[in-house]
Amino acid sequence: MTAQSMTGFGQAATQSENFIVSVEMKSVNNRFKDIRFKMPSTLNAHELELKKEMTDIFSRGSFDVYVNIKRAENKNRFDDLDTKKVSQFIQKVTALTKAEGVTPTLSMTDLLRSEFLIDQDDANQEELSELLFKSFKGAIGELKKSREAEGEKLIKVLEKHLDNYKEHFKTVEKNAEHFKTNVEEKLKKRVDEYKALIAVDQGRLLQEVIFYLEKIDIHEEINRIHSHLEKFQNLLKSSNDVGRQIDFILQELGRETNTIGSKSSMKEISDSVVQMKLQLEKMREQGLNIE
Repeated sequence: MTAQSMTGFGQAATQSENFIVSVEMKSVNNRFKDIRFKMPSTLNAHELELKKEMTDIFSRGSFDVYVNIKRAENKNRFDDLDTKKVSQFIQKVTALTKAEGVTPTLSMTDLLRSEFLIDQDDANQEELSELLFKSFKGAIGELKKSREAEGEKLIKVLEKHLDNYKEHFKTVEKNAEHFKTNVEEKLKKRVDEYKALIAVDQGRLLQEVIFYLEKIDIHEEINRIHSHLEKFQNLLKSSNDVGRQIDFILQELGRETNTIGSKSSMKEISDSVVQMKLQLEKMREQGLNIE
């Protein structure tokens, strides 16, 4: 199983002798799970069961499900006319208009309104339910395929940005020791300048220099970034709640990257940190759409 995008679309239709039931599903990203149904009232009784099935399959996303019932091609609305209802309506309207001295006008298409039709949906509840579940299962399969295909694309984009991040990170690693050495040399030079002007406690001075060099050392952050990168790469090969974990690891990488940027004043490192942060932001945008 591959990682899924939260964006996808699926549809399916099933036909019997009398009806065609079609189901369309679309999903977009959401921090949680939100499922909305729009279907004929005669099928509303199945909503909770269908919603539970989707809940068991998908962990995140905003879903819209549309169910539609149509008569089969060999059927038309004239076949559904309830002659008894039509006859009763004409008799009552004729008597009423005669009593009131009004001439009735009636268009034949007026008789195609739902109140003059046989209650086909209720009469064929079992048939419609069977068609619904078949179509629903097919639409879910298509939605899942769509989300997985989009998920694969997102993972490739993430891997590209991750490679860019690691390239700039190499520059930081390469200059880490050089940066510390340069700072140490500058400190020693500055101390030598002040020695001629004021008395300096050499022991105390050495302690302060060591403390400062430890404070600006970025090797600890580099090691933690290596650890986070390894977890991130393993995560991209996984499929279990990837989106939330991606967000967490990116936060950790962002924290370490920002710390390096705040510690270093070396141009090569500062420039690389800016590019690393840019790649993290791009990964965060893509990660928001992964389940």
